[in-house]
Amino acid sequence: MGFISEFNHTVDPKGRMIIPVKYRSVLGNTFVITKGIDKCLYFYPQEEWAKMEKKLEAIPLSSAKGRKFVRFLSGGATEVDMDAQGRILLPAYLREFASIKKDVVMTGTVGHIELWAKEKFDEITDEMSSEDVAEGMEEYGI
Repeated sequence: MGFISEFNHTVDPKGRMIIPVKYRSVLGNTFVITKGIDKCLYFYPQEEWAKMEKKLEAIPLSSAKGRKFVRFLSGGATEVDMDAQGRILLPAYLREFASIKKDVVMTGTVGHIELWAKEKFDEITDEMSSEDVAEGMEEYGI
């Protein structure tokens, strides 16, 4: 099963946060965090990141847009290790990128997890109406 559910957490002043128990076994002890679209962070289990790397490797170096995309995802990526208490250290450059200070929301998006600064997550979810959801279901055949 992929990643589902939403969790509210906090990041301590040292940049550490606890990974919800529900996500720990799927993520594994070592996983990849990278910059995400919309100024959030993406968490990938090693096997999912390996699939992403293959896709990134296939992007031609001759494509300026492709180089920027690869640089964004791969250059912003780092492996993190979860400790015995289920905590990780979010690197400062990723916290800064996603404007993460203290309160965060982790949300499952099937193949990966997104981590949002709570204020940004609330803003983006408040923008989505039930009509938008209904239109998306129709558009994507759900």
